[in-house]
Amino acid sequence: MSQITLTTLNARYIHTAFGLRYLYANLGELQSCATVREFTIHETPLNIAETLLAGAPKIIGVSVYIWNVKEVSELVGVLKAIAPEVVIVLGGPEVSHPPDLPAVCQLADYVITGPGELSFRQLCEQLLQQQKPLNTMIEGVAVPLNQLQLPYRYYTEEDIRNRITYVEASRGCPFKCEFCLSALDKTAKPFELGVFLEEMDALYQRGARNFKFIDRTFNLKVKTSVAILEFFLARMDDDLYLHFEVVPDNLPDALKAMLQRFPKNRLQFEIGVQTFDPYIQGLISRKQDNQKTMENLRWLREHTGAHLHTDLIFGLPSDSLENFAKSFDQLALLQPQEIQLGILKKLRGAPLNRHNEDYQLRYNPVTPYNILSTRDIDFQSMQRVNRFARYWDMVANSGRFKMTLPYLLGEQPFERFLAVSDALYRIAGSTWKIALKRLFSLMYQVMVETLGLNDEQVQALLLEDYQRAGLKGQPSFESEQAQLDKKSGVGVANKRQQLHQ
Repeated sequence: MSQITLTTLNARYIHTAFGLRYLYANLGELQSCATVREFTIHETPLNIAETLLAGAPKIIGVSVYIWNVKEVSELVGVLKAIAPEVVIVLGGPEVSHPPDLPAVCQLADYVITGPGELSFRQLCEQLLQQQKPLNTMIEGVAVPLNQLQLPYRYYTEEDIRNRITYVEASRGCPFKCEFCLSALDKTAKPFELGVFLEEMDALYQRGARNFKFIDRTFNLKVKTSVAILEFFLARMDDDLYLHFEVVPDNLPDALKAMLQRFPKNRLQFEIGVQTFDPYIQGLISRKQDNQKTMENLRWLREHTGAHLHTDLIFGLPSDSLENFAKSFDQLALLQPQEIQLGILKKLRGAPLNRHNEDYQLRYNPVTPYNILSTRDIDFQSMQRVNRFARYWDMVANSGRFKMTLPYLLGEQPFERFLAVSDALYRIAGSTWKIALKRLFSLMYQVMVETLGLNDEQVQALLLEDYQRAGLKGQPSFESEQAQLDKKSGVGVANKRQQLHQ
């Protein structure tokens, strides 16, 4: 039985709760009476509560994020109904910015805002000694990085075999982009490189191969970036895969030379472009050399085997549908493997909230707090782009339409794909649960009927992608209505009627 249980609800099983492992690593002597239990948002609150309470904990610490706050609220409600004597402590980004706090904080006994490695341990020591702090809101105290116990040894064998290994070589971010909570950081601080690489080697020796760096700006200090890449290059094998978040306009020659040495499909770069509009960039305090960004993206695409996952945000203050199309077209014509079209979300504590009134930023009141309309973008347009983003994931980001996509997009990617998106929704009535074989048939229909593209060329390209996807049989190159008519015999009946006339 553990007196302290650390838990959270991950978005997917493949994810690991990095923050919980930091808390556990820094519990000191209390570690012997603590355990970490992870669940997903797809599990029921009652079953999670049953599992947690089976260990008879006195304290349950829960990490709360934008993606799990609804489910955590339900879980805490259940826990308090069943076992009100168990102390519930909340922490995480979603509860760290008073007075803007979710309702779940009213159900909990204590809330720790900000860093929790030291503050959670101190709170547990007090509670287990029957000392109850009077203040239920506790401001977390930051610990110098060289005094933190690192969490990597607490990845289990199952984690290493089946889940993403999150790591960080630095904390914080020097940039002040207002849509991001990292704007609240004073600067970026690195962990001691030698110690960090020793931990990475230990993970590698245990079999870890999927490393996701959560550093906000991995290429901020290029000398360190090169050293880390050298470390992994010396251990390169067929399974090693590295994910980094990089700023797009900082790619000096030393880093370029290193990147060219990596085999194809061993690196993934998450590159936050967000917008190419200089006015919006100034409005949201984002510093970015747009010309250098485009040059670097083009160079990475042409001279490395890295997978480029690029980000754009729709719904930023002063943006419009027509203006966003310009940023999208600029990025799409550079042909990154992925464009993640993100819809702006309201993050508690983010400086961007200062623009809410002036630009009439209206957000969904329930998670994930996505933008619903702005002064310059009405609700209907927002819905169209939401559907665009979903279909773009299915068609473009999936990589299943590699041969078809360039012909589809032409020189006006946004306008073309928005027309495709509108047509797909009109025919399918949904952006979910569309079987892949049906999607190929729908793409044929909208490319020929909506965009007016060449029938034979569309068929040839789709057929090549269909075969690459490993699907059996042949795609149907006719409209769904025509297929229904065939099944119902309408086509035959019409022909008979014509013969009698």
